[in-house]
Amino acid sequence: MFNQLFKYPKVIKNYLNAPLLEDRLRYLKYRVEQQSSRSVIEDISNYQLTVIRYLHLKDDNKIITLKEIGNAAECWKRHERQRFKGALYSSFSSKGHFVRHAKQWLRFLGRLEILKKPPVPMQITEYADHMRNEKGLADETIRRSCMQLNAFFSRLDCKLGEFLSRSTPVDIDAIQVQLFRNSSYCVKTKGLAISILRSFFRYAEHRGWCRPGIANSIKSPRIYKHATLPFSPSWKEVELLLRTTEGDRSVDIRDRAIILLLAVYGLRDSEVRSLRIDDFDWQQGILYIKHSKLGPRQQFPIVPTIGQSLIRYLKEVRPKGVAYRELFLTVQAPFHPLKTLFNITRGRWERVGVRIKHYGAHSLRHACATRLINQGVSLKTIADQLGHRHLDTTRIYAKVDLSRLREVSDINLEELL
Repeated sequence: MFNQLFKYPKVIKNYLNAPLLEDRLRYLKYRVEQQSSRSVIEDISNYQLTVIRYLHLKDDNKIITLKEIGNAAECWKRHERQRFKGALYSSFSSKGHFVRHAKQWLRFLGRLEILKKPPVPMQITEYADHMRNEKGLADETIRRSCMQLNAFFSRLDCKLGEFLSRSTPVDIDAIQVQLFRNSSYCVKTKGLAISILRSFFRYAEHRGWCRPGIANSIKSPRIYKHATLPFSPSWKEVELLLRTTEGDRSVDIRDRAIILLLAVYGLRDSEVRSLRIDDFDWQQGILYIKHSKLGPRQQFPIVPTIGQSLIRYLKEVRPKGVAYRELFLTVQAPFHPLKTLFNITRGRWERVGVRIKHYGAHSLRHACATRLINQGVSLKTIADQLGHRHLDTTRIYAKVDLSRLREVSDINLEELL
């Protein structure tokens, strides 16, 4: 292995004589099987020795905690800062590389501390079943609601059932203060969290878990309907964003296809990530989308520009022979489906210097809706394309219909005066 990576005999000898040779070779062979590039394998080989040195690893199968990795990374950062004479970029970069390589290698060896998530309380599990079976809510809505409830009740010093049986409106208010104090939540986000909490307590009252009347005592902050404009980049700014994907790099080819799907069809982050190869009927030119908040699949014609970018991605970038059926995978081994599109869109928005309120994939969904409104497309058609259940959700984009607003401003009102 090391003979193939390095050419100097002294360097090869150092790698062969270093501790944990068998464990190092086993992981390197695994990464080769995962189609990692030669440069990545070399980088891993170098960091393995650094991890062994700063974590004092021995052949004793001792479990390494995340705190130990963090402390060792800090020592490595200080070493790099002295080595590069205070260059902060090098020190932070080295710290991130150290943590990433240490966690991946130790996880492979079975020596990384696995933090067990606390069990979900029975009451929240039953409420999730109620939302799914009785209210027919989407899986993503249920997941977010349960996540918010877990965050709220994680501050309890007793079991949830005990808290519910003796809770009063004062107790609920105290936990809300703890949750939202010094937080970056906007008023709308706070209102949504409190709405989830109130809905849970209504269910708890129905089940007899808590005293009646608590749900009505939980008040949300006042939020005025349509008080703000939706944050939406212009279509010219979207075109600037697409220019950053021009080129032959694998990451640019993949990201171009992703951004086009977000901007042209107005898909959500999760809807693009969950796309599978089987969702495309190339002979009929149809793309099937399962909206995250609607049941049946929806058909879209494959726009030629998007079709060309997808075909190029499939032919030139997407790794062959992987078991995953998801369309978009990482461009570096080990290959796996993308977990989020936020870093993709944020990095490219920052590169073009566009300042918007939110840099995530949803910004392109807003841009799509605003563009369709300005082109005169009906609200019903836009709602169907975006997967909105109610027209009120789509109607907010009518406030940024600049072309129609200009027509109103050009009306001559002299005859009425």
